[in-house]
Amino acid sequence: MRHGKKFNHLGRTADHRRAMLANMAISLIMHKRITTTLAKAKALKKYVEPLITRSKDDSTNSRRVVFSYLQNKEALKELFGAVAQKVGDRPGGYTRIIKLGSRQGDAADIAFIELVDFDENMLKTPKAEAKKTRRSRKSAAPKAEAAEAEAPVEEAPKAEEAPKAEATAEEAKAE
Repeated sequence: MRHGKKFNHLGRTADHRRAMLANMAISLIMHKRITTTLAKAKALKKYVEPLITRSKDDSTNSRRVVFSYLQNKEALKELFGAVAQKVGDRPGGYTRIIKLGSRQGDAADIAFIELVDFDENMLKTPKAEAKKTRRSRKSAAPKAEAAEAEAPVEEAPKAEEAPKAEATAEEAKAE
């Protein structure tokens, strides 16, 4: 039964789980992105986000509390330096988990967990493009017509694409 089970024990003893999460948190802070199983990534998110929140307040007590979890001076310097500077104005949600599929050997779900403010690819995309919502066709139609009226239509690239499509069709028939 599941009575009172508040978190995933990951099939390990408490000491092993604590050491594993500390090591993973150090790796995440130092490398900004790690690949692991989905269950471990979710457990790591719960473990590392309070530490990042604590790092926003650079006091002796905060450093001691975080050091008691991590036990690594280099990770502590990185966390209270570069990481805290980047997430200083963010109210939470410092990590992102992206699913990658399943592992071939044991079919475990694999994901990578990364610090949100350190992903260059996601930072380059404008907010408008990143946030796309589903709309009805009626509301999208006038906007599409206005965009077509503003943009000039170029016929040259379309003319080049047609012979390529015919050539690939002929190659497929030959094979």
